[in-house]
Amino acid sequence: MAIDAFDPWSAEFVAHPYPAYAALREQSPVVHFEPSDQWLVSRYADVNALLRDRRLGRTFTHRFGHEEFGQPVPNPAHEPFHTLNDYGLLDLEGPDHTRIRRLVSKAFTPRMVESLRPTVQRLAGELVDGLLADGGGDLIAKVAEPLPVAVIAEMLGVPESDRHLLRPWSSDITGMFELNPDEETARRAVTASLEFSAYLRELIRRRREQPGADLISALAQAAEDGQVLSEQEMISTCVLLLNAGHEATVNTTGNGWWALLRNPGELARLRGAVDELLPTAIEELMRYDTPLQMFERWVLEDIEVGGVRIPRGAEVALLFGSANRDPERFADPDRLDLGRADNPHITFGAGIHFCLGAPLARLELTESYGALLRKAPGLTLVREPEWNPGYVIRGLKELLVEV
Repeated sequence: MAIDAFDPWSAEFVAHPYPAYAALREQSPVVHFEPSDQWLVSRYADVNALLRDRRLGRTFTHRFGHEEFGQPVPNPAHEPFHTLNDYGLLDLEGPDHTRIRRLVSKAFTPRMVESLRPTVQRLAGELVDGLLADGGGDLIAKVAEPLPVAVIAEMLGVPESDRHLLRPWSSDITGMFELNPDEETARRAVTASLEFSAYLRELIRRRREQPGADLISALAQAAEDGQVLSEQEMISTCVLLLNAGHEATVNTTGNGWWALLRNPGELARLRGAVDELLPTAIEELMRYDTPLQMFERWVLEDIEVGGVRIPRGAEVALLFGSANRDPERFADPDRLDLGRADNPHITFGAGIHFCLGAPLARLELTESYGALLRKAPGLTLVREPEWNPGYVIRGLKELLVEV
């Protein structure tokens, strides 16, 4: 059976999930996965439709209690993590999501993102210069990871002396987004949630007293019809911007360069026409090996998908990695085509939860790839990389290169 090949806890599957996805799309496009008690949805058309379907939600607590919905009450010991997560845009529905997204959008504007371009260009150039000076090394540790942390810290107004705290907090919190996290993962997430929240609470207090040109100051001043963000909503918004923006951008950079180095013809094509090809190349690299492989939603009303009835109270797992390789939507989907014009990938999601940080992610990727392509034309792979054990947020442990 196709479902037998789906094993998100297997290192072999994490490294090569696409054959299993193809089998699911062909044989069992909507199927129950017993180990996580989820319904896997693997075809592009179904995933795209369900992302926009209001009969599903990232949460159910705006309409149902836990017992009423057939779900256990969260462990009280995990409350700091859930408070932090539940007040973030990604896990809100209904009027709260609409209100907070509108207020955040007043602060996190296209103008603010574009104003960061000189900073992003400078940071990307400095990081690539460092890689060149060392003759190579781990591209993820030297370029992919530091850039989005520095950009988001700059945007939030986090002092440079504190920026080393952000990556460990982000890593520990996002561990809870994997399937069936263990108690040690939960303990680290709770500790990081408490520490990060306390840090941001103090930073927000200082920005309210002395506003600056940073996003926290803008969030503190954002208002509409007398409505403002609460302190917890501001904290959760800042953490979400770091976690979602940082993890996705790091893994898009690492996964993308691994794809380019495995496809030397496409890499040579890109190096020969950086300015012309880079916009479509970035979209294609996000499609080809998307960093977020799965997006989960709760079924708030009985639905039918592909002729399969899914009852209220169930959880669906929308397989982004599979949808982005669906031959029903993408011509020759397993081929990396950096000039692909028709490319409506769903890496940033769709519907009301479409990624608010997509413009910032594209800016960071453009400057990061651009700097490496222009400054390091002789970049080559030292050895084949290994993948991190996580499946939902999928990325490489390291990518060793020489220049």
